[in-house]
Amino acid sequence: MMTVREVSRLTGFSIRALRYYDEIGLLPPVRYTEAGYRLYDDAALERLQQILLFRELEFPLKEIKRILDSPAFDRNKALEQQIELLTLKREHIDNLIRMARTVKLTGGITMDFEAFDKKKLEEYAARARQAWGATPEYQEFEQKTAGKTPDEMQRTGDGLMALLAEFGPMKGGDPAAPEAQALARRVQDYITAHYYSCTKKIFAQLGRMYGSGGEFTENIDRAGGPGAAAFASEAIRIYCAE
Repeated sequence: MMTVREVSRLTGFSIRALRYYDEIGLLPPVRYTEAGYRLYDDAALERLQQILLFRELEFPLKEIKRILDSPAFDRNKALEQQIELLTLKREHIDNLIRMARTVKLTGGITMDFEAFDKKKLEEYAARARQAWGATPEYQEFEQKTAGKTPDEMQRTGDGLMALLAEFGPMKGGDPAAPEAQALARRVQDYITAHYYSCTKKIFAQLGRMYGSGGEFTENIDRAGGPGAAAFASEAIRIYCAE
C-alpha cells in the first residue's frame, strides 16, 4: 500500500490532483487509514495509468470515469490507441526539431510552416474518442448511468464485484457445473440491468478480459481469492459457448 504522498512522489502526479480524482470518484483509494489518509495499491496505480492514457487522448474526466467503470473497458484497445497517438506526436516533434535546426544552420527563417501542422494528430485523437463513444453499448451505458452520483456508481460496481467474487469458493470444482453456469447467467443479467445489453458475444469478451491479467483480474482475485478470476473466465467461456 502507498500513501497519497508516496504515489505523488512515484508518479509525479500532484497530491492536489489525486485528492480531486478521489472526490469525483475517478481514482478512489483502496481504503483510508484510521487517521483518514488515502492508501493506494498496484491496481489503483494501473487505473491511474489508464486515466493518463485517456487524458493524452483528450478525453474529459467525466468520460474517462464512465469508460473505466464500464465492464466493457478494453485495456488493450486503449494501449493501442496510446501507442499510435504517441507515434504521431513523436513525428510532429521530430518535424519541429528539424525545422528549428534548419533555421539555426541557415541563420535566417524558413517559409515552411508544415512542421506546425497538427492535423493528423488531432484527427486521430478525434477518431479514437468517437470509437469509444459511438458503440450502442456505450450509448446505453451513458443513458443508464446518467444522473447517478459517484457513490451510486461505486455501489453498482461493488455489486458486480460481489457477484464475481462468488466464483471464488467454486474454483476447486467444475466451471461447467450447474451452479457455476447459473452464476455466470446472474453476472450477465446484472450487467444488462445496470450497464448495457450484455449479449453472449460481449460477455465472452468480458470473460476473457477477467482472466487475462491486469486490474480486473486483480480485483476479482482480491474479492474472491486467488484463482477466482481464472475460474470465472472459464465458467463464462463455457456459458457463452452454449
